[in-house]
Amino acid sequence: MKILIQKFGGTSVSTHEKRLNVVQKIANAKKLGYYPVVVVSAMGRKGQPYSTDTLLSLITEDFKDKNLLAVDLLMSCGEVISCIVMSNELNNQNIASVPLTGGQAGIITDDNYSNASVISTECDNIIRILKEDKVPIVAGFQGISEKGFITTLGRGGSDVTAALLGAALKAEEIEIYTDVDGIMTADPRIVSNASLIKEISYNEVFQFADQGAKVIHPRAVEIAMRANIPLVIKNTMNNCNGTIINSAGDQNSDNVITGITHMSDRVQITVEHDLNKNNSYYYELFDILAKNLISIDLINVFPKEKIFTIDKKDFNKFNKIINNLKINYSKVDSCSKIAIIGSRMRGIPGVMAKILKTLTKEGIEVLQTADSHTTIWCLVEDKNTQKSINALHREFCLSK
Repeated sequence: MKILIQKFGGTSVSTHEKRLNVVQKIANAKKLGYYPVVVVSAMGRKGQPYSTDTLLSLITEDFKDKNLLAVDLLMSCGEVISCIVMSNELNNQNIASVPLTGGQAGIITDDNYSNASVISTECDNIIRILKEDKVPIVAGFQGISEKGFITTLGRGGSDVTAALLGAALKAEEIEIYTDVDGIMTADPRIVSNASLIKEISYNEVFQFADQGAKVIHPRAVEIAMRANIPLVIKNTMNNCNGTIINSAGDQNSDNVITGITHMSDRVQITVEHDLNKNNSYYYELFDILAKNLISIDLINVFPKEKIFTIDKKDFNKFNKIINNLKINYSKVDSCSKIAIIGSRMRGIPGVMAKILKTLTKEGIEVLQTADSHTTIWCLVEDKNTQKSINALHREFCLSK
C-alpha cells in the first residue's frame, strides 16, 4: 500500500474554490496509485469565523489562564470543522472519505495542554479506512491524552500531525500544501528576484525554520528526518513541483549557499569582566538567565567580556533581573540576526571572509558572528537587514 500524506493549511481550505483545488490534488494522488491520508488545518486566518485565533477571541483571558483543558477543546474545533467540510467536498466529487479527530486518528499525547508531547501514534483506524478505499481526513494540530481529553500540539501543529502520521504509516512522501510555491532562497518580500529551491536537506530546512523562515514547523522536519521520509512543500493553487526536503539536498548544485533568512528584534548584550569582577553573579549569569527562561544566542565568551543576544520581548524581564543582581552591561537595540545557510559550505575555506567583505563593501557594520557546519550568522542593525540580505543574495548568485 503506497501511502501519501497530504497536509493542507488554513488558506488552502478557506473557500469553496480553494477546497476544489484540494479535492483535485487528492483525486490526482489516487489516480497515481497512492492511498492519500489528508491532514487539514482550521479554515482561514485571524478574523475569519473558524480560524483558531477567532475561536479564542470568544473567551476571556482570565478563563484561558484557568481552564487550559477547555481552551484546548475550543482550539480543536476549527480543525474538526475543516475535516467535515472537506469530507463534504470530496463526497460531492464521489470520493468516499472519513473525517477524524486527532485522537480518532491515533495521536496519543501527555496532558500538557496547548503544547502537548506525543506519546504514541496508533494508526489502526486509518489503516482500516484505507483498506475500505476511503480517504481519512484528519484534524491537524491535536491529539488525545491518555486520560481521554483533547489536547493541542502547539502552533504549527498540523505540520507535526502530518509528519507523525507519515512516520507511523511509513508513507512514501509527506506533501505540505500552502499558499507559496515552496522554499525560496530568501524572503521574496525582501529580495524581489529570490528563486525557488528545488531540493534541500533536512538539516538545511531545519535551520531555515529555526531561524525565522515560516515554511514548516521544525518538529515536523525532525520527525520526517528520523523516519527518512521526503517532505515536499507545494502550492495548493498551482502545479508547481515545489521544494523537496530529503537527507541529501541538491547534489547537483555548485553553490555553497542554499539560502538566506533572518530574525529581527534582537538585542545585543555586552557584559564586561572589569566592570563586574567583584560581583559573583557575573560568573553565574548564563545559569541565572536559563533558570528564568530567557533564551540567549550568538554567544561569544572572552576573558574580558561576554557577548550574546536576546529576543526584544525578553528584554524588560532581563533588565529587571540584571539590575537586581547589580550587574553592569551595555546593549545595542534593534538588531537583526542574518542566517546564511548551506550544507555544502562545510570544509570550504573563505565563506566567512566573503560574507564579511560583501557587507563591508556595502558599508554595513557586522556587530557579531557565529558559525556551524551548515550556517553562518551575522548580527547587523535592523535598518541594514534588507540591504544585507540583498547584497549577500547577489554575491552568492542565488537568483536563477
